[in-house]
Formats: sequence, structure tokens, C-alpha cells
Amino acid sequence: MLRLQDRAGAPRYLIDDMVDDLFERLAFLRHSPRRALVIGDHSGRLAATLQANGTDAIMVEPAQGFDEQSPFNDAGFDFIASLATLDTVNDLPGALIHVRQALAPGGLAIASFAGAGSLPALRQAMLAADGDRPAPRLHPMVDVRAGGQLLQRAGWADPVIDSRSLEVRFSSLDRLVNDLRAQGLGNVLDRSGPPMNRAALARARAAFGTGTVESFEILTLSGWKR
Repeated sequence: MLRLQDRAGAPRYLIDDMVDDLFERLAFLRHSPRRALVIGDHSGRLAATLQANGTDAIMVEPAQGFDEQSPFNDAGFDFIASLATLDTVNDLPGALIHVRQALAPGGLAIASFAGAGSLPALRQAMLAADGDRPAPRLHPMVDVRAGGQLLQRAGWADPVIDSRSLEVRFSSLDRLVNDLRAQGLGNVLDRSGPPMNRAALARARAAFGTGTVESFEILTLSGWKR
């Protein structure tokens, strides 16, 4: 995915939307961190802006060896941002606990990722392709209700969860699939079902159509360490 993001014209609309939203939240909360950890922002824009404003910001990328499911080697961050990564961890409650433990008292954590309401058109196309024996073409995603429960279990103080929709028009199913792969949103299941044959792929393309508006639900979890 990182190699795909290095290409000219690579799609970055999901990360860009998450970063823009995060700036608005920090401004609204009037939170000016001295030390920050940024996870998963392969654009680098968030860390660069924080650094320009005087924050000691560390940027880490899960694909380069960072593991959100293990305890952090460092702690005492005033702010932790996790973008487009928590939806694919095996132990989400454990990851949320590790994030909270890495915060300094009074520190803020914000995590944004694609939620369960994402990709309805793609889901319908996959059902049309597989017929009576649907295969697991998409990995499970978290919904708003489950996200709130997870924050409580992880011990985040004053937890808040909300969702918003980002709509994008695609000329074809193939364009959507290429965009998903380039942004690290492909199926991460160990067993994702058999590959589609030509007939199934043709059914999926026909069901998705052309000029289709697809919807991404972006969940944002936030909370503090008291």
C-alpha cells in the first residue's frame, strides 16, 4: 500500500478527510499538545502541521513494523492520532487499551477508520456475483454502537464516538477496487473465499454499474486519560 501511495495521483481522499476532520476537532477542543504520536497517516500532513506548530510529533506506520496490538515502547504523549488502521487489528479492545496507556494524564486520543456502513454498493455487487453461496469478500467492520462499548471497556475517559459519510463517484467496479487497494482498504481476512471466475466478475461489474456513488462511513473515537 505504501508503494502505491508513492505513485503520482494516488488516491488519498480518505486520509485527507480524516486529517482535515482531526484539525477541526483539535481546534474546537483547544488542545495544543507538546508531544504527539501519529499512527497511519501515510500522507505525513498531520505530523508536519503539528511540528510546524511547535509539537514534538512522532509519525509511525503500521506497515513498517509498528504494532498497535502491543504495548508502546514509549509513553507520556499529550495526543495520539490513529488514522485508518484500527479497523484491521485482531484485538481492537487491546489496541485501545494500549493507546490509552501511552497517553500522559490529561492526554487526548482520536482514532478514525472506516466503519460498518461503508461500501454498500460494493457489498451488493459481491452478493450479485456470488449468488446463493456468498463468500467473505469484505472483512468485518465496527459500527457506532460497538465502538462506544469498546471505548468504555478500554477505560477511555469522556468517550465520544460519531460517524459521518464520505461519498465518492466511481466510473466502474475496477476503479473502486484499485482505490481500495491503494488506500489499504482491501480484505484482510486470512480466508477471504475463492477468487471470482470470469462469469462472477462480470456479474459484479454489471451490478455495480458505471458512475456509481459509493459511500464510506468514517467512525471517529475520542477520549482522554485522567
